[in-house]
Amino acid sequence: MWREMATTKAERWLAELLLVFWMASNTSGSSVLLFAPAAVNLEENSTTQVTITSSSSVNESTVIQFNVTYSSKQNYSSVIALPQQVSLPAETASVSFEVAARSVGQVTTYLLSNNTDIVSLTTRIRFMVVRSSALSVVNQVIGWMYFVAWSVSFYPQAWVNWRRKSVVGLNFDFLALNLTGFISYSVFNIGLFWVTSVKEEFLKRNPDGVNPVNANDVFFSLHAVLLCLVYVCQATIYERGSQKVSRVTIVLLLIGWTFALISLFVAVAKKITWLDYLYYFSYIKLAVTLIKYIPQAYMNYRRQSTEGWSIGNVLLDFTGGLFSILQMVLQSYNNDEWTLIFGDPTKFGLGLFSVVFDILFMVQHYCLYRHSTHYQPVGGQDYE
Repeated sequence: MWREMATTKAERWLAELLLVFWMASNTSGSSVLLFAPAAVNLEENSTTQVTITSSSSVNESTVIQFNVTYSSKQNYSSVIALPQQVSLPAETASVSFEVAARSVGQVTTYLLSNNTDIVSLTTRIRFMVVRSSALSVVNQVIGWMYFVAWSVSFYPQAWVNWRRKSVVGLNFDFLALNLTGFISYSVFNIGLFWVTSVKEEFLKRNPDGVNPVNANDVFFSLHAVLLCLVYVCQATIYERGSQKVSRVTIVLLLIGWTFALISLFVAVAKKITWLDYLYYFSYIKLAVTLIKYIPQAYMNYRRQSTEGWSIGNVLLDFTGGLFSILQMVLQSYNNDEWTLIFGDPTKFGLGLFSVVFDILFMVQHYCLYRHSTHYQPVGGQDYE
């Protein structure tokens, strides 16, 4: 009797489970997805056509409404003229509508539909109205210019080391800090660019934001790590004198990596999100940028010489920093959004501090120590 009752319950449970799976598969198969441009760029006082498409045609006429979730100005209609809704006719898979740009600003809207078969809750359109489309192109060009300048800036130092068969003059504290900084920057970039769960978390926290990491950011940081490792290899095989990493720098690196390790355990325990964990790496990179040039500048002062420290590296780094700051200023002006300058503290810090120290290095090389063909060897680093 108990066996029969158990068998009956199991059969009923199995039948209900199969029914749930059938309903889920049937619903998934009948769902229609909406697609729209993720970003629409317009010039002030211009118009454009935007097309919404569906994954398949619908059986009945469907109304698609625009749910504005963010506007850089109090009234989004002062930025763009957007219809309240558009109609997707039956047996069709696309519909177009016109958008008119009225003034500079940003508006984010999500698509809503009265058709239960249409999945549209995650379909977002970000409208960005700029002062000048030509200036947007200039900004893109400037972006690639500083990307190239910063990427190429690593090669003159490697060339100088190879030509001299010596790394005397290249401060090992700078080398260690630089490697740590770019490893941290790479972790941050890879996480926000490639890890799907982290990207989704970023959009949940910033529903009206744009992922700040692009493909060239990932390439730049990984390329920087590779060249820093080349410097390390050169430091192990070429003449280096009595140079070594100072105790102060070793302590700072231990603090940084211990913080990263503890934060990893905290993230695994789900006390912080993985997005927060990645942001910690960006802060490590920014902290490294604030201090990494100091040992090299002080070493040049102690030796009264810049020999062994590539001025080509400095000039290219200076060029990249200037272009980076220029791009952020032009972008803020073009978008009438000056918070862009401070919205990416790592990028802004990279540009600002590299320019300041590059000016100092140029003064040392071309003014203070330009006649120093011989220098006093520094026996160890007394500033430990």
